[in-house]
Amino acid sequence: MAWQKQVLRVDLTNGTSHKEPLNMEWAEQYLGERGLATKYLWEMMDARTDPMSPDNVLIFATGPLTGTMASTSGRYAVVTKGPLTGAIACSNSGGKFGAELKYAGYDMLILEGRAPEPSYLYINDDDVQILPAGDLWGATVWHTEETLKKMHQDPQIKVASIGIAGERGVRYACVVNDLHRAAGRSGVGAVMGSKNLKAVAARGTKGVRVADPKGFMQVVKETHKLLAENSGVREMTELGTNAMIDAMQDFGGLPTRNFQEVQFEGTEKINPAAMMEKRPNGHRNLLTNKACFGCTIACGRIAHIDEDHFTIVNRKEYWHASGGLEYETAFAFGPVVGVDDIDALTFAGFLMNEHGMDPISFGVTLAAAMELYEMGVITKQDTDGIELKFGNPEALTVMAEKTGKYEGFGQLLGLGSKRLCEKYGHPELFMGVKGQEFAGYDSRALQGMGLGYATSNRGACHLKHDTFAEDMEDQTGKGKALPCKESQDATAALDSTGICLFTAGAWGSDNLARQVDAACGGGWTTERFLEMGERVWTLERLYNLKAGFTAKDDNLPERLLKTPAPSGTAKGKVNELDKMLPEYYTVRGWNQEGEPTEQTLHRLGL
Repeated sequence: MAWQKQVLRVDLTNGTSHKEPLNMEWAEQYLGERGLATKYLWEMMDARTDPMSPDNVLIFATGPLTGTMASTSGRYAVVTKGPLTGAIACSNSGGKFGAELKYAGYDMLILEGRAPEPSYLYINDDDVQILPAGDLWGATVWHTEETLKKMHQDPQIKVASIGIAGERGVRYACVVNDLHRAAGRSGVGAVMGSKNLKAVAARGTKGVRVADPKGFMQVVKETHKLLAENSGVREMTELGTNAMIDAMQDFGGLPTRNFQEVQFEGTEKINPAAMMEKRPNGHRNLLTNKACFGCTIACGRIAHIDEDHFTIVNRKEYWHASGGLEYETAFAFGPVVGVDDIDALTFAGFLMNEHGMDPISFGVTLAAAMELYEMGVITKQDTDGIELKFGNPEALTVMAEKTGKYEGFGQLLGLGSKRLCEKYGHPELFMGVKGQEFAGYDSRALQGMGLGYATSNRGACHLKHDTFAEDMEDQTGKGKALPCKESQDATAALDSTGICLFTAGAWGSDNLARQVDAACGGGWTTERFLEMGERVWTLERLYNLKAGFTAKDDNLPERLLKTPAPSGTAKGKVNELDKMLPEYYTVRGWNQEGEPTEQTLHRLGL
């Protein structure tokens, strides 16, 4: 129960599809979503495959709790080999698409091969069709979703699609669903584009059954109460994730001007208070908040651009409401590029949603380009006449659109920061790990975050571990290895359920295990749940090792290892990765080459 016990497999090359039973032996070991999709990917393809070749496999996976009464149960993941990193990619999204795919009767959608012509996949329960998308090729995500709903005369269809960025192979292109929710990192949208697949449109009416309805409703009631009573969750509802910008500014962990600084003088112009401030015309940036499917947190922001204030471009089609600033968007379009114009940040965010791009990777790539420009390595002739200086809102907005449309200098920005910096002879300016750009936390101030960045299986990521409490209490690397490892395992388990990571502020793994046990049956204790998470993490590591990664890739840029933080509570400190990493390998049961030992593999059934 809770699983639909069915997989939809689509061969895009031959234009065929068929249903097959879910491998329940694997489901008992890897649960669903991130974990189960990783197992399928591992078994189906060689990890050394070119990410942009037809041989790469693209998997849309729900969890057993997706579509249930559990809070935040709208999650799904897109798992593949990522073109930004060459590592395993697991990109998680909310909205309503995941639940709809589950209601159509599928735990997982597996896409293989490459369609001979631009196509989209239409799923209506058992009716599965690969249909031509020639008229949609070159369209934005917003236009694609609107058009497909009209074509099928069904406003309840849920659509996951790519924009031009995905079609043209921007290395950090997203898969966007429900207009402004996205499987956002590592370039999963570029893989979708390489398969000539514009969209997946899903409609489902089958519902989801759980193993123990009474027990499930009881634990759901209890866990809903925990969320409602948690102060951190209430703050997220009221302020959204952008509340972190003030916290990181005060702490001195806010990456600024390509991580040259750790505090930004313009924070008060782009923080939650600025989003809610009324302007002379009575308008404010933030209109309301919004929830994904089944969510009782509602951290999403709905914002609009003030046409009286925003004079960089005259684009009236954008003077409407859409997804507003979240912390990573605000960081990536604000401090890291030095811009403090809230409407410019919001406009750039709209462009990310419309064209389907990861705002973190775009912003940090643009920041590297700005540093290269100010060094004189890149010139105005290279940048299509735009002054690519830190703090220039025009540079932010124009380059966001050029990259989304794959035009001019935007084509080079679409390579990602690592490739861009290598092209111009300054690889040391790349701020990321394994080819993926950092999120909005400077690891000179947050030591455990640096360890998590360095060891993350999908490249630099702030969402695959949680050492915030330890980092805020102690700004050394001492004692960070074990909480990093344990939180990575717990997060891998959570990501395999179909539940949102933001519940972790109020729920522990025991709360999740109880929900899984009632939904699925089969003795899901907390210990079994966490061991499953460790198994998922370790299998991802094995995938990357087979793909060619080594312990040398568990590293941070020299800027964070050798240049002390210039201000804030960590002033004078560098990241102590050299002290943390050996201990991390030990607590993981890996050798000092970063390889799981035979004993560890045997214990985890690998």
